[in-house]
Amino acid sequence: MTWRQATREEIYAYYAEEFPGYLDDLPEFITATGPKQYAIAFRESHPVRKDEVPDKDFIRRDTWQTDASGDRTTPEFDDFEDIVEFIRHPARNDPLGRNEFALADPEVLEQPDPQPDAVYYALDHWERPWVLLVDIDAKEIARDRAEELASADVEDQDDDALLDAAGILDAAPEGYPYAFEDIDRAIEYGFELRDIFEDDLDAEETMVVYSGQGVHVYLLDTDPAHRYDEQSREVLNDLLLETYDIPIDPVVTADRRRVARLPYSLHADVCSIVQPIESPAFDVRSATPEVIDE
Repeated sequence: MTWRQATREEIYAYYAEEFPGYLDDLPEFITATGPKQYAIAFRESHPVRKDEVPDKDFIRRDTWQTDASGDRTTPEFDDFEDIVEFIRHPARNDPLGRNEFALADPEVLEQPDPQPDAVYYALDHWERPWVLLVDIDAKEIARDRAEELASADVEDQDDDALLDAAGILDAAPEGYPYAFEDIDRAIEYGFELRDIFEDDLDAEETMVVYSGQGVHVYLLDTDPAHRYDEQSREVLNDLLLETYDIPIDPVVTADRRRVARLPYSLHADVCSIVQPIESPAFDVRSATPEVIDE
């Protein structure tokens, strides 16, 4: 089973050969002009055109130009193919164009064209209420498990010391801050949370997405009373953490500025396709792209 960083060549091959085949499967709210931004993370920082500005390892790009009142004027991307081209070649297809804060053209640099280590979209949205996403991360599950297994025997309470004492760093996948059992448990929690949304909150539209190192659980119904505003999300966080004991990241639920991994993008740190899943029995080995050399 492949569990390593994807190479530059593998990343490029994935977005050139496999990713386009998933575009018809994207959730309907993920369009070229729906999310307010798309974002890309790079493994190595890339310069921008303006000399005094620090190199960037993470960029956000708006999907619309807006006027002084914040109203939409001109779309930055005409269709999703433009998003795909931006993902493949972020510097050559930077929506900022020749703006001094745009990524520098690789043709005038000695370093290569940047490749996306991760691709994100904004949960804040132009066409619908703020997308409600709950994040369950295998790293946090492993940390909690390590505290139970080893905290009494570890003087230094930092994460690495606890994980090492609990044997998690040596468990497969070796060297990562979690074990495969923690990913499997995150997936199980994701479906428990989906059941809570559907059974207790009467949600009609939910989605569980394997994120590469855990799951994202979506509640996509529109709440007519609150539109899942910040206050109602804080209440939901308290409910999930304190009543249901689901190990969520509460910041992700409540922060309107958050971005989420784009479904069907490549989690390049672990060579896995981010994707909606239908069962807690999902096998993470099935998420390895065809272009990855095992």
